[in-house]
Amino acid sequence: MTETFAALLLAHAAADFLLQPDRMAQGKRRPAWFAAHIAIVLLTAIAATGTLHPALLALALAHAAIDAAKLASRSTGLPAFLIDQSAHLATVALTAILAPALFASGLWADLPQLPALCATAAGAIIAIRAGGFAIGLLMAPWAAEITLDGLKNGGRAIGQLERGLIFLMVLGGLPEGIGFLIAAKSVLRFGTVREEAKLSEYVIIGTLASFGWAMLAAWGTLALTANLPPLGIPDFPP
Repeated sequence: MTETFAALLLAHAAADFLLQPDRMAQGKRRPAWFAAHIAIVLLTAIAATGTLHPALLALALAHAAIDAAKLASRSTGLPAFLIDQSAHLATVALTAILAPALFASGLWADLPQLPALCATAAGAIIAIRAGGFAIGLLMAPWAAEITLDGLKNGGRAIGQLERGLIFLMVLGGLPEGIGFLIAAKSVLRFGTVREEAKLSEYVIIGTLASFGWAMLAAWGTLALTANLPPLGIPDFPP
């Protein structure tokens, strides 16, 4: 069951956060875009498990129902995002419970280390890409009050890099490196925010939320991979 869950988790993360461009996400009220997204959901599930089991079609239809409910509610904030993703994860878990042998009966069954790789890749996508959406929604109410003169999308790139580094540090058994990352970012940002209270608070909230999201994603990945055949990658040296 855990192998199936890991494969389907990667499929979901890829379909929602890697293979769904902004144009598709913003145009899902149009039937063509909506259908294209659900087709991607189904195809990624098939590719991840290596099977054409009917349970995957049921999972794709459940995904469609959840997305349709979100569109009907017209909610766009962080709570709506978290509820939407929680519902998707619940359907992934339910599918793994009801059809636990999906991975074992698929084309990739002879690759015992693949589920752990799927779990790690899914965790990285959730930490880096999904985290960007979540933090952006969290900070949206204050964004209009802040004037940023940096590079276009520079803040987004910084957030993705810091979450990626934190994810690697936790998985590599080097969580103390997070403290160094916080210190380094504080020093680099000091000259920008020291005289602007709103900006400094904005940066602090965004940074803490970003770090927290990445750590939760990394710990969740460790918990999942602990129940899967190991990849055989050693911790970083002390």
